[in-house]
Amino acid sequence: MPRDEEKGACQVGEVLRGTDSNGRSSDEENSVTPVRPSHSQISHDPFGNEEDSELKYKTMTWWQVGMLMIAETVSLGVLSLPSVLAETGVVSGVILILGLGAIATYTGYVIGQFKLAYPSVHNMADAGEVMLGPIGREVFGAAQMLFIMFNMGSHILTFSIMMNTISEHATCSIVFGFVGLVVSLICTLPRTLHQISHMAVISFISIIAAVLITMIGVGVEYPGHNEIQSTVVTPFTRAFLATTNIVFAYAGHVTFFSFISEMKEPEAYMKALYLLQGADVSMYLVVAVVTYRYAGANVASPALGSTSGILPKLAYGIAIPTIVMAGVINGHVAAKTVYVRLFRGTDKMSKKTWGSFFRWAMIVLLLWTVAWIIAEAIPVFNHLLGLSSALFASWFTYGLSGIFWLYLNHGRYRESKKKMALSALNICIVCLGLIICVLGLYASGMAIAGDTKSSNGSFSCADNSKSTA
Repeated sequence: MPRDEEKGACQVGEVLRGTDSNGRSSDEENSVTPVRPSHSQISHDPFGNEEDSELKYKTMTWWQVGMLMIAETVSLGVLSLPSVLAETGVVSGVILILGLGAIATYTGYVIGQFKLAYPSVHNMADAGEVMLGPIGREVFGAAQMLFIMFNMGSHILTFSIMMNTISEHATCSIVFGFVGLVVSLICTLPRTLHQISHMAVISFISIIAAVLITMIGVGVEYPGHNEIQSTVVTPFTRAFLATTNIVFAYAGHVTFFSFISEMKEPEAYMKALYLLQGADVSMYLVVAVVTYRYAGANVASPALGSTSGILPKLAYGIAIPTIVMAGVINGHVAAKTVYVRLFRGTDKMSKKTWGSFFRWAMIVLLLWTVAWIIAEAIPVFNHLLGLSSALFASWFTYGLSGIFWLYLNHGRYRESKKKMALSALNICIVCLGLIICVLGLYASGMAIAGDTKSSNGSFSCADNSKSTA
């Protein structure tokens, strides 16, 4: 990164690291003071000085960012959690949901610290460049793009499952996936996250209504007739695949840098994070426990298929906004990452011309096409989530945040007892990311290999709405 920005970022980092104007050190948690970037840092901001810009990006409030986070994270993740309890048992599943949720809250907090220390960071590629130079930029950037496209593919797959359920498999599943591609592409065309945030509220209401219908439906259809188990003896592959589904449920961190970059006041980010984590942890617990309590061991994944008759169609119909919009948010962030990479520092970022819109639209088209291919290549919902979580969410949600903290606090690991405890915690978080990555890849690979031998393989026209965990 440029020398003047590096110097300014280090000065901001000193505030985050707990050094006052006299050079005295204080505990990290008590010293994080919001700091506005200086003029030299703004000159390297991805969107530049927007005072005279035709298109303004930095316009979102904290609650709009919070709604974007909820719409992106909760919508898809909640669909797989009841089946996790069927694989692990209620006690183990609840502990995993609460434990991984608590860690995800802390790692989200660290991402906010890193962004305040280096205000020019717009995405994971920028963070990689801060720590490792050009090589870090390419490695982190490629990983971020692959992960987001896996997320986009997951939503296209969910769209095809929804259409198969509503229409009773009226046509080939590949066609339904293509329809999902077209709808998602159109909704991704707005160029600012502020425009997308207006639809996030509808998305959130949609998923709440859909899961309420599911919980009420299974409660009426199976009133206490299914046995629930506190613990379950499950083969390793299936048990760890269930764990990666919980990891995926908290896998919104990869987009947080981009969200913060389009805030009016980036220092208000923590309010958005607390709104997200309060909403997702509580919803995950309620939906997982209640749906599993009534649907039992045969609960479907995604969970909206756990009812019969007209209810699955009704639930999926109401869930259409969240199925589409959560993917659109990921698609927008992916397209914005490419757009910023290509045109950062030019007037093309802020111009409202047909040329600028055409370039944006072509990037969106390319990314959604790749996502559609991913969705058709790995058609089993849980396995797609597991593979994506193992490869990427393990690092973006957990491991990398530990590395960010260690980078921000380099040379100060033994400064105090509290600092030593935090150092140990973040080293453990890095190790957690590595463990989830290695074991999750093994479990997902075994599961995918088993399913490719069945009749419902890749690029299949078969009905994918009957898939269960």
